[in-house]
Amino acid sequence: MKKLCKCLWILLGFLSIQETANGADENAALWRNTNQSSDWDSSWISSYAVDGLRNRCAHTLTETNPWWRVDLLNEYQVNKVAITNRHHLTAYQRINGAVIRVGNFPDDIYSNTVCAVISTIPSGATSNFSCGGIEGRYVIVHISGNLKTLTLCEVEVYGKVMGNWASRGTVIQSSTSGDRFAEKAIDGNRGLQQLYTGCSSTLNQTNPWWRLDLRDVYRVSRVVITNRKDCCAEQMNGVEIHIGNSLKNNGSNNPICAVIPAIPAGESYSYSCGGMEGRYVNLIIPGDMKTLTLCEVEVFGEGPVLKRSIVKMLFNSRADLTDQPMRENILIQFGSVLADKGFTNVTLSWIQTPEQVIQKGKAPKSCIKVP
Repeated sequence: MKKLCKCLWILLGFLSIQETANGADENAALWRNTNQSSDWDSSWISSYAVDGLRNRCAHTLTETNPWWRVDLLNEYQVNKVAITNRHHLTAYQRINGAVIRVGNFPDDIYSNTVCAVISTIPSGATSNFSCGGIEGRYVIVHISGNLKTLTLCEVEVYGKVMGNWASRGTVIQSSTSGDRFAEKAIDGNRGLQQLYTGCSSTLNQTNPWWRLDLRDVYRVSRVVITNRKDCCAEQMNGVEIHIGNSLKNNGSNNPICAVIPAIPAGESYSYSCGGMEGRYVNLIIPGDMKTLTLCEVEVFGEGPVLKRSIVKMLFNSRADLTDQPMRENILIQFGSVLADKGFTNVTLSWIQTPEQVIQKGKAPKSCIKVP
């Protein structure tokens, strides 16, 4: 009696799986928090400019330097702002010369970056203004000068959320002092009211470190660090911020975003990382007898970025996978399985043609015995 195989053993070599982030822009301004320098009356309030209805408008009094502001609640890379002007025979010209700004300074208009200057918008029309990815939490529209009136019937903001991604990650530190756990540095509370309990802290040791796992790879634009307020602000001096994908040396071998010379007590300082890519954000103080205390760590950036995996698998198949239609069919089936598991934004491709291999010493289960 001998064994005959009805199947092929195929080495599925170098199958590329690329997963992309959801990148569709949304109207980030819709029903967000708004304010304006004054209300014409109760039927022209600031929130009418973000209610999705273009026939209700926000309207200030006639005054000096009127302004309107929306808080997007998260930091965005703003690609476009759409403004709908009032439908009126003459009042539509009041929008002429208005300035659109994007930034992180709600109370200092001129510290925010100019997206566009509105020359004119026709009566009742909507015009789009490109902002080129300016980063900010607030979008402000203002007109400089005396006896000005600002009317906005809808403001739409399109872009990608930058967000404080730290709050969605997991953290660990080299040691813990009392109940100052690592998680207290990403709890959304800068710890300035709970001076002795609101911050994370290591013991006094050699090379203390704290590490954030973002769970995915992000392009980090900036990291914001809040120092303790009660005492010992100088303990922060010399902290290194590392970003990357390696856990070697507890993440401290990853590239450096910044070295902190000093942060005054109770202050929050921002450090630009220029889009460095990485899953891990690691803070370390090199040296002996050091203590690392962090009242809040905020990480802003774009992501998750494109992730690519190379999969190599061994499986049996009655189909000849050297045949291209058969290979494409396998990809379709594999994609369906991934979709069932929740991986919907993936692209599958072969980067090497499968080849037949021989398994020595053991026949596949689907092989049959014949006389």
